[in-house]
Amino acid sequence: MEEYAREPCPWRIVDDCGGAFTMGAIGGGVFQSIKGFRNAPAGVGHRLRGSANAVRVRAPQIGGSFAVWGGLFSTIDCGLVRLRGKEDPWNSITSGALTGAILAARSGPLTMMGSAMMGGILLALIEGFGILLTRYTAQQFQNPIPFAEDPSQLPPKDGGQQQEAKGQFQ
Repeated sequence: MEEYAREPCPWRIVDDCGGAFTMGAIGGGVFQSIKGFRNAPAGVGHRLRGSANAVRVRAPQIGGSFAVWGGLFSTIDCGLVRLRGKEDPWNSITSGALTGAILAARSGPLTMMGSAMMGGILLALIEGFGILLTRYTAQQFQNPIPFAEDPSQLPPKDGGQQQEAKGQFQ
């Protein structure tokens, strides 16, 4: 699978952490710009300043939260790869569950269990969708004509007219 042909583990953590920060900062910037625009006082100037201020204050915080999640997830994933000796979807699912539990640890054991289940279910859905998508796209590249391997079963190139002509003269 292409997904598992990634950077080796120490660099994967840094790569995923940076990617998660970027994704969180961009997504948070878009969300905060809309929220800041809507919550600012009336007037175009006030709304644009409110939008820019919300992005400036909150987007880096959201990006940082995403980076923490991505870094912890990748660290656990790399640990599981090292511990189990193989890379498969179970590592990602377990990493998602453990990441959810660790990040909710300050809220108590019940919240930890809920976050662990949500993390595991979310990653199971993502991994399952990825596997289904890979299988679907792989089927498109298979030979659509099942009799193409046996040349004797191929239809004649001239549409069968040559065969009819031979039958008439015999």
